[in-house]
Amino acid sequence: MSFRLRATLRDRLGAASRPLVGGWVCTGSPLVAEIMAGSGLDWLLVDMEHGPNTLDTVLAQLQAIDGSGATPVVRVPIGDAVTIKQVLDLGAQNILVPMVSTADEARAVVAATRYPPRGRRGVGSALARSARWNRVEDYLANVDASVSVFVQIENAEGVDAAAEIAAVEGIDGVFVGPSDLAASLGLLGQQTHPDVVDAVRRTFAAVRAAGLPVGVNAFDPHVAQSYLDDGAAFILVGADVALLARGSEALAARWVTEHDDTERDSY
Repeated sequence: MSFRLRATLRDRLGAASRPLVGGWVCTGSPLVAEIMAGSGLDWLLVDMEHGPNTLDTVLAQLQAIDGSGATPVVRVPIGDAVTIKQVLDLGAQNILVPMVSTADEARAVVAATRYPPRGRRGVGSALARSARWNRVEDYLANVDASVSVFVQIENAEGVDAAAEIAAVEGIDGVFVGPSDLAASLGLLGQQTHPDVVDAVRRTFAAVRAAGLPVGVNAFDPHVAQSYLDDGAAFILVGADVALLARGSEALAARWVTEHDDTERDSY
């Protein structure tokens, strides 16, 4: 029996006639991931950096998303070779590594996704979901085609090195994180400050000049549209937790606040 893996985010971006729009999955819940996967969004970010995710919950979410039209991307918490190996062995075909600020760091990320002699990923495909327990024909020979590697630029150093990072062989795209970028510029919480927006756009220009797709996170619709107009090829426009928070607040404002003037304390 043979098993065919899904197209990667790299493949989808290469074939897309429009930017790919995605949502953040932060809850760690496979049920929520399944709901998000059925929404019609192009891709989903399963977040191990800021979400309460473990290898077990990532696996369950990949299984919940599988079969939908959404492409899952797993953001690992750090560019650690062991963590990357484990996430790839779970069957993640697309990874995003945060806080990559130099070309050397980007090269180390790529090496962690490649088997020797081209890299240092440990070989355990017969034991792992990545190769569907040796049901994927010639997995070891063709593994690079089934994995896409994205890195995240999130500070001023990374912006300055964006061209060199994008030129690293094996990097398939760059994602910009305005929140941490704002903090690194001394503008904590000011993602739409003109200096932050300028840094994002400079990163866009450097990455696109290198021939790679560039993406960004932007929950404000007007900011998101402006980045799409600037050439973002993929974008995150919302998160499960934010949708739940704002949606429940809207319900409370409509059905509780309007009918109850009593001050409510947290308890």
